[in-house]
Amino acid sequence: MATMNSMEEFEALLAESLEIDTPQEGSVVKGKVIAIEAGQAIIDVGYKMEGRVDLKEFADIGGVAEINVGDEVEVFLDRVENARGEAQISRDKAKREEAWDRLERAYADETRVDGAIFGRVKGGFTVDLGGAVAFLPGSQVDVRPVRDAGPLMGMKQPFQILKMDRRRGNIVVSRRAILEESRAEQRAEVIGNLTEGQTVDGVVKNITEYGAFVDLGGVDGLLHVTDMAWRRVNHPSEILTIGETVKVQVIKINKETHRISLGMKQLQSDPWDAVETQYALGTVHKGRVTNITDYGAFVELEAGVEGLVHVSEMSWTKKNVHPGKIVSTSQEVDVMVLEIDSAKRRVSLGLKQTQRNPWEVFAETHPVGTNIEGEVKNITEFGLFVGLENDIDGMVHLSDLSWDQRGEDAIANYRKGDTVQAAVTEVDVEKERISLSVKALGEDTFTDAIDGVKRGSIITVEVTAIEDGGVECDYNGMKSFIRRSDLSRDRADQRPERFSVGDKIDVRVTNIDAKTRRMGLSIKAREIAEEKDAVEQYGSSDSGASLGDILGAALKGDKN
Repeated sequence: MATMNSMEEFEALLAESLEIDTPQEGSVVKGKVIAIEAGQAIIDVGYKMEGRVDLKEFADIGGVAEINVGDEVEVFLDRVENARGEAQISRDKAKREEAWDRLERAYADETRVDGAIFGRVKGGFTVDLGGAVAFLPGSQVDVRPVRDAGPLMGMKQPFQILKMDRRRGNIVVSRRAILEESRAEQRAEVIGNLTEGQTVDGVVKNITEYGAFVDLGGVDGLLHVTDMAWRRVNHPSEILTIGETVKVQVIKINKETHRISLGMKQLQSDPWDAVETQYALGTVHKGRVTNITDYGAFVELEAGVEGLVHVSEMSWTKKNVHPGKIVSTSQEVDVMVLEIDSAKRRVSLGLKQTQRNPWEVFAETHPVGTNIEGEVKNITEFGLFVGLENDIDGMVHLSDLSWDQRGEDAIANYRKGDTVQAAVTEVDVEKERISLSVKALGEDTFTDAIDGVKRGSIITVEVTAIEDGGVECDYNGMKSFIRRSDLSRDRADQRPERFSVGDKIDVRVTNIDAKTRRMGLSIKAREIAEEKDAVEQYGSSDSGASLGDILGAALKGDKN
């Protein structure tokens, strides 16, 4: 009977145990810490099962495990029984499952999650999100590139989940998104308290080639290099240093982009307000060369007021040279005010106007007829250029080189660098031209030779050469040529060979050309003229006398 009772009790207990669900492997179960030994916690997960978990799995990143006997914890059941007859459990996997559930809810709700950066990997960092490990790209660490991430390591801070894939176990987070959101809120608050024209204090945060960024207490404003001072500023570092506190004026606020433009020069008086009264047209002032370009040089008259000396106004004599060969940067020069345009903030200056026009000086010191001496600077097809004082040139035209030679022949006698003497024949100050003459220094032998001779005159010449086309003859040292057709009125006598060198013959002057320095001579013209005179004096063809009779009578009259 007793045996029967014990069998029934056993069956009842067995049925009761079968009614209780055995925990499923791969799920999270609750357990109780029953002992801590050898760096492990022994956890009773019920169902007469115990398992062991390393204490480090209960610690946060970089922290110490805080767990005691009697604590209830959740663990992940990998296997109901391992080789030692114990349950194979994991606190890390339990936390991971819990974290994924929590992170998926946060990702869906677009809420922030807390985490800590604990490692560096290629392209970024690893972040512990309370059991799940996420990837933080380097570009998502801060709003600006971070050179040293050391201070951020292990620090608990908020992150925004950008994307996640539970099946692949991938989570990407951003710290930058949190900062930008916070920054945007802060910027909006600061900008809301600013107004255009307001004067505020700021700290120079960064300097670039085009300006400086100034921190106005949570929001940055750009101070452009052109708004730093009224004078020319080549680089912002000339007047600003990082960390310096400066007073600036809010020039413009863009409510949409939250961009702020700042200015420093606006807090100072504009020097252009007094330019027209201080720099009257035609007045000469001292200035400093600040910049040199291909088209001229900029000269600072005072801080904030610059004028341009155009290349055409730099020198009276140096026409085609670069401005850098006339002036140098930082050089002090005297300039004359030529034009002012206050609306465009432009001043036109002249450098050469502060010196006397060298052509005017030359005209005063070298009147027409003055003899000069100079070096041949250049030889062209139309004459010589001779260097004169004060870097100016005078020109000797081909026609003014020689009395006796053609200009093209005479110029062949000169070389660059030769010293020549000449007379001033004309000075045109307006056109900046000086005309010179070499031949004016010598006597005009042609004019002297033909003194008193005019067209129609009968002169006696000496034959110097016999040629096929005529004869060459000499008159007071001047050479002339009588063509064959002019040797006689009679065609039969138009033979050059009937003359001999040294013969003296009477000829009539038919032409005088001062340019070519030649006389036109003709025996034929003389004979015709004599015939005409004889007819007029001794008769005419109507009287019945022959031409021979008339000429004979004329000859007799000449003898008597």
